[in-house]
Amino acid sequence: MRTLGIIGGLGPESTIDYYQTIIALYQERTGDGSYPQFLINSVDLNKVREFVIANDLQRLTGTIVEEIEKLARAGADFGLIAANTPHLTFDQIAERSSIPLISIVEATCAAAKVRKLKKLVLFGTKFTMTGEFFPKVFSREGIARDCRSNENEGRHRRRDPRWDRAALDPARTRPPRCSVS
Repeated sequence: MRTLGIIGGLGPESTIDYYQTIIALYQERTGDGSYPQFLINSVDLNKVREFVIANDLQRLTGTIVEEIEKLARAGADFGLIAANTPHLTFDQIAERSSIPLISIVEATCAAAKVRKLKKLVLFGTKFTMTGEFFPKVFSREGIARDCRSNENEGRHRRRDPRWDRAALDPARTRPPRCSVS
């Protein structure tokens, strides 16, 4: 059996969700109550957050690749990043990774396509909500992007102050709240 490696910690809650979901799906498929073996590299959110806030995407990419390589050395055959925001540079990360990576953006799009969904709501940090990585992938399948004005800010999406610290600075100009819906 191939071994999955997960970059976690960048959204601790999503890391937990991936962990629980993978176990549940594995047990559903095997029916024997056993547990899958996989690796999690829980990366300190603070290690990459500042790169995202500063739009230093080269350092974000380099840091995530370093962490993926730790998983590869530990025996991971393929991997994923269990958070949306680092997918800002997924293509560059995947190019430099020594193991194949699953894009959660591509996987989400594929699942929506199978279900014939045309509108999805995306919850995430301001970097995820204003980034082009979800709309770029979703538009290939005719899944619409919905941008709303700031008047609805916070009502339709989860705020994560660990990622959005820069967004909370009133001196900064904030772009319109955009979501995929």
